[in-house]
Amino acid sequence: MRRTLFNNMLFLLGVIVSAALLLPAKAAAHLVTTGMGPVYDGIGHLLLTPEDLVPAIAMALYAGLRGRAPGRQALFYFPLAWLLGGFIGLGAEIMPSFPLTAISFLLVGILIAADLRLPAHVFAGLAAAVGIMHGFLNGIALKTGPGGLGLLGIMAALFVIVAIISACIVSLKPPWTRIVVRVAGSWVAAMGLLMIGWFFRGQG
Repeated sequence: MRRTLFNNMLFLLGVIVSAALLLPAKAAAHLVTTGMGPVYDGIGHLLLTPEDLVPAIAMALYAGLRGRAPGRQALFYFPLAWLLGGFIGLGAEIMPSFPLTAISFLLVGILIAADLRLPAHVFAGLAAAVGIMHGFLNGIALKTGPGGLGLLGIMAALFVIVAIISACIVSLKPPWTRIVVRVAGSWVAAMGLLMIGWFFRGQG
């Protein structure tokens, strides 16, 4: 009897919790509002937007695979290029219709999976190009929100992300650990392929 009563109460509690979770709440489309100001809104936007966060992590992984010097290049070029692209995006009127984000997923993912060694100037150009492209898209998205201060928050977060992840990858010694990183790169490339496929399917 007591067990049955307990089960009924547990079921009722589950129904109440489920109903509470289904109640509509205020939603913000795409932009993240932390309540702590535009700089933190920019940081929150980066950390909660997979199409920006994944390429940033992937770029840090690739920089770490390449060694200390490329890691230092990415540490400065990548966030600064992102900031520059962001300020360009603030003045833009139209969002590009081509799947630029998917291309960055695919390109950086393939480079990680292949463990391809690029010349220093080519690597620096890659970091700058990916940063400018994603920064440009962020600038368009943040125009009606945190604006330039949000972009500064994103730049600061990128600096920390690249510094920590690339340093961790550089410090890896066992050969199998590089294989794990390369497998992660193949997943990023696969996500890029899926995104490109979805884009062209939607165009059909």
